[in-house]
Amino acid sequence: MIQRIQTLYLLIVTALMAVTLFVPLAWFAGDAGQFGLYAFSLKTSGGEAVQSTVYMGILLVLACVLPLITLFLFKHRLLQIRLCVVEMVLLVGSAAMEAVYYFLSWRVFSDLAFHTQGFKPAIALPLVCLLFVYLAARAVFRDELMVRAADRIR
Repeated sequence: MIQRIQTLYLLIVTALMAVTLFVPLAWFAGDAGQFGLYAFSLKTSGGEAVQSTVYMGILLVLACVLPLITLFLFKHRLLQIRLCVVEMVLLVGSAAMEAVYYFLSWRVFSDLAFHTQGFKPAIALPLVCLLFVYLAARAVFRDELMVRAADRIR
């Protein structure tokens, strides 16, 4: 199981999505103070939740757990390919949710006289994971083709 390259790709996706769950995705600063956008809430610098982003958090948790489940289905390659496609949809959806919550948080602070905002590198991790899931699906498909070719020879 670990010797297959798609296993490494799926482990990388799981690790990167776990990082996305715990680090800030964006920051906002203004007259009211400094705020950070996390997976489950918009928090002040003191850690107090200002706005809930639980839907984005749930989507990110699903995108973190699904590659781990897919990893252990190595005997069912066609199911692995389907779950990789589902993971790609989840990753695109989580990137879209991050954009929506960033825009909604930006609108809250745009009314202030002085405000600034920025992205953290973790906000791009779902897009990086999208590449690794594609590579994993492609490797699983190659394995399936190799097994079918070996069955045809017998």
